[in-house]
Amino acid sequence: MKGLKRSAAEEEDELSPSARKMRMLRTLVCGGRYERAARAAGARLVAGVDEVGRGALFGPVVAAAVILPENCRIPGLRDSKQLLAPERERFARIVERRALAIAVEEVDSETIDRVNIYQASRMAMQAAVCRLHLTPDHLLVDAMRLELDCAQTSIIYGDSLSVSIAAASVVAKVYRDRRMRELDREYPQYGLAMHKGYATPQHRQALLDHGPCPLHRRSFLPVAQSELRWD
Repeated sequence: MKGLKRSAAEEEDELSPSARKMRMLRTLVCGGRYERAARAAGARLVAGVDEVGRGALFGPVVAAAVILPENCRIPGLRDSKQLLAPERERFARIVERRALAIAVEEVDSETIDRVNIYQASRMAMQAAVCRLHLTPDHLLVDAMRLELDCAQTSIIYGDSLSVSIAAASVVAKVYRDRRMRELDREYPQYGLAMHKGYATPQHRQALLDHGPCPLHRRSFLPVAQSELRWD
């Protein structure tokens, strides 16, 4: 009936799955309870670990590991996907000032194609932890377990719940976005500075128009399809 207000359930049903997920993530509270639990169990140096770029068609997957000081609060810090680019840059600077240790590692597209994106993400995360100049005694990891001899807590939606994982998410995202802007100058035909290598309509069309370049992930279906067209 005209003029009747739609129910919340009806509005929710009209949202795409990704929009529903983002709405749910915004209800989660990012704080230090997992860090406090790790320290209560005896940990002294707790590292948050996260990766970005798993879904991209181009370039490396990037991981960061961050050790924040005890009881560190960074109001407003959240999963990098929920922040605008200027906010991510601002939070990355705050994390860099306040962290006890930060490390970033990337795994290239050739390795991704060889071992698959899940394993490449684990490799990047493990390498980032190993590059820290301080050795953590507990890891908080976003939805994954790493092959490292260290106590770990795997947290579903960890980048929306743990301040340390959120810090790692932001650091990794800012680093990878800068890499994409640099690579845009080398491969301007793909529009990397705009979409950062993800499977946007613009990127898919550029693949059809120009074919993949050496840094595209050929094991990903849209790249493989465009490569067949150019063979």
